[in-house]
Amino acid sequence: MTDLDAEIARAALLLQQGGIVAFPTETVYGLGGDATSDRAVARIFEAKGRPSFNPLISHVPDLAAARALGEFDERAERLAQVFWPGPLTLVVRRTKDCPVSLLATAGLDTLAIRVPAHPVAQKLLRAVGRPLAAPSANRSGQISPTTAEHVRQGLGAKVDMVIDGGPCTVGIESTIISCLGEAPVVLRPGGIAREDIATALGTAVQGLNADPLVPNAPGQLSSHYAPRAKMRLNAQAPMPDEAWLGFGPDPDEAAALPEDRRRNLSPSADPVEAAANLFRFMHELDASGAATIAVAPVPPRGLGEGINDRLRRAAAPATN
Repeated sequence: MTDLDAEIARAALLLQQGGIVAFPTETVYGLGGDATSDRAVARIFEAKGRPSFNPLISHVPDLAAARALGEFDERAERLAQVFWPGPLTLVVRRTKDCPVSLLATAGLDTLAIRVPAHPVAQKLLRAVGRPLAAPSANRSGQISPTTAEHVRQGLGAKVDMVIDGGPCTVGIESTIISCLGEAPVVLRPGGIAREDIATALGTAVQGLNADPLVPNAPGQLSSHYAPRAKMRLNAQAPMPDEAWLGFGPDPDEAAALPEDRRRNLSPSADPVEAAANLFRFMHELDASGAATIAVAPVPPRGLGEGINDRLRRAAAPATN
């Protein structure tokens, strides 16, 4: 047994006993707890300082396990077959005997469910043998973690264990699709582009202007993913006292900034590279002490839609 296998076995035992464990997925690090345990789910809310009306995603190892929790129609089946394991969350009706805590679903009769692709997440889910509720492993509303160190800095002793699986490859949270109504709806853009989902379904996929005070999926609060610094979006160049988060070629003003106050999501303007770097660079620029982070425009194509969603929420005034 490798050291990582031993860590996963220890984490599985902690989770089965009601503990909470941070673990890597391909999107961001998740703060996992037994989704069937009210007490474990309550511990997640407490550790994150998360509003209890904000539902959590349940993670399972495969589609068969997902079917035991939710009712999959033809559209949900198609999306699961194409994109799972991967950064897609499906919102479906709970089955009659669904064991997931109602606290995890904010009392709704629906369930947000995902099959992560990360090998550590897969091994952990199979070792635990039950669904894991796992929002991002950070304080609610703050920048999502894409490394184990981000988790340790943000949550510290509030989490029982952190499994270090290296940096996350996708870097932004999963796309959430509702399969409840007449047409599928994007509840949260994320790691899979809307265009790819539309191609898989053979039909256009609409977005939803959700009520930020009554979210029906994770990540819909108007203020979310926020650094301590203010965010100035769609900036053409930084001011001398700002930090700079670039995309594509940097302006001359960025080169004049201290090294710790300038980052570029993707000098080649690749939205996939930008998504992978987004939260890590936000953490690093926030640590620089700059009062404001100026952010270059990111075109809303492909994963750019999810990147812009995270940036808008990071820039929004706090609602608490």
